Amino acid sequence: MDVVNIFVTGDLGESLEDFVHDHRRFTFDRLGPDGPRRLVEGPMWAFVDWVLTDLAGLELCRRLRADQRTADAHVTMVLEEDDPEDRRRALRAGADDYMVGPLTRTAVLDRVLALQSRGTERLAPRRFDCGALTIDMAALQARWAGTPIVLRPNEFRLLRFLAENPGRVLTREDLIAGLGKREPAIDERTVDVWIGRLRRAIKAAGGGNPLRTVRSAGYVFDVN
Repeated sequence: MDVVNIFVTGDLGESLEDFVHDHRRFTFDRLGPDGPRRLVEGPMWAFVDWVLTDLAGLELCRRLRADQRTADAHVTMVLEEDDPEDRRRALRAGADDYMVGPLTRTAVLDRVLALQSRGTERLAPRRFDCGALTIDMAALQARWAGTPIVLRPNEFRLLRFLAENPGRVLTREDLIAGLGKREPAIDERTVDVWIGRLRRAIKAAGGGNPLRTVRSAGYVFDVN
């Protein structure tokens, strides 16, 4: 079943249940100032509130457009009122369209389904670059300075998630959640096995060891 990723900047993103329609599963998650906290596999839709706690909605919209993970997402700015100047500013910041809040599950799904029916759906990015590492999502292939990295599907997804969050300490729980493996429950020590396999594969491709262990914290993908 295909997955459509819907991200919302408010609390609503953490409380909505999945919706299945026409052989597709629509999933909901919260969008923070640093972008998605998990892998985005499939089309992405982002609903950005005009006013946010951490930063302005316009600034988040600009960040989404500058981020390789979210540059091609369909972004809807959620305005507090239907003000012509706010609409223009939202579009200049990179939003595709706008709507007046507050958001509800029905309003979000109606907007996504309507736009899909018009053929405006955008695909997730097909290529991701991080230093010497290149990840081709269409071919499910990773390369280090042009040399293929031989990976199992799980380690491929793990590498992608780490590379999408370079320089950031990710706990074992972060990695489990980022790969969407909360259910059924996974022993956190399983992550160490994943990391070990990934390290060996990168080293075999000539990439050395960019995966740094932070004692009692987690792992970091270091970019040279």
